[in-house]
Amino acid sequence: MSDLLFVDWMAATQARCESALGRFLPAANGIPARLHSAMRYAALGGGKRVRPLLAFAAGELTDAGAERLEVVACAVEMIHAYSLVHDDLPCMDDDVLRRGRPTCHVEYDEPTALLVGDSLQTLAFELLAREPLGEPARQLEMVHLLAHASGSQGMAGGQAIDLESVGKALEQPELELMHALKTGALICAATLLGALCGHPMSVDQREALDRFAKRAGLLFQVIDDILDCTANTATLGKTAGKDEAANKPTYVALLGLDEARRYAEELRTDALSALSPFGARARRLTELADFICHRHF
Repeated sequence: MSDLLFVDWMAATQARCESALGRFLPAANGIPARLHSAMRYAALGGGKRVRPLLAFAAGELTDAGAERLEVVACAVEMIHAYSLVHDDLPCMDDDVLRRGRPTCHVEYDEPTALLVGDSLQTLAFELLAREPLGEPARQLEMVHLLAHASGSQGMAGGQAIDLESVGKALEQPELELMHALKTGALICAATLLGALCGHPMSVDQREALDRFAKRAGLLFQVIDDILDCTANTATLGKTAGKDEAANKPTYVALLGLDEARRYAEELRTDALSALSPFGARARRLTELADFICHRHF
């Protein structure tokens, strides 16, 4: 386990993932050049890389090799990047700013942005199927895990519920289900994929890690809702206050700002408690839960 301070470990891991993404993505000048250029624009040069960080941190639980972790981290980040490109389209959230830059459809055009999302999604699964990640059964499990987390019973399904819920007052269980799918599913997948890159886990260990990931995913969304109404656009790198303006259901709208903050601390405590079976090996996951809870962007 690395002795680096968390901020240095995070920066080194982010840089490693950026480099790996640059290698795995098609060259910008390869035919079709405009599409490949737009794919690189959408995936590189920004973002917190929380999902890759979770994959690498979970990999420390099972002594996973860095080369395998690069593959699963990049596959998850490609799914995440595609979802952002599609979410920003005029037919969805209709946003013009992402990671402090013009959104993909603004920088390029809508048809290109649509194809960027399609291409990043399929490239993610190409990576998982192509690169050496261990026994074939384990590799197939990884493909299944990411596919399930990305589809109608995961991220895409959560987005569908989100669109259907505009202007509606959801109860807390309904809101939590929406975000468990929209945000939490991919965060859970990133965490489990990282751990699957190493030695096998026991049933109890896997259940504990799944509990951590589910609480961490919900924590991420609660903090996102808080930041949407407390941080400015320059800090966030995306349009601040957009959820409130669009009359979307959020934890702040449901609970109020102070109660949402209290709930975030409760989720952080629950997430850290789930890591207790792993002891010191969960250091980076513990630090990431703290980062997610106390981040400002």
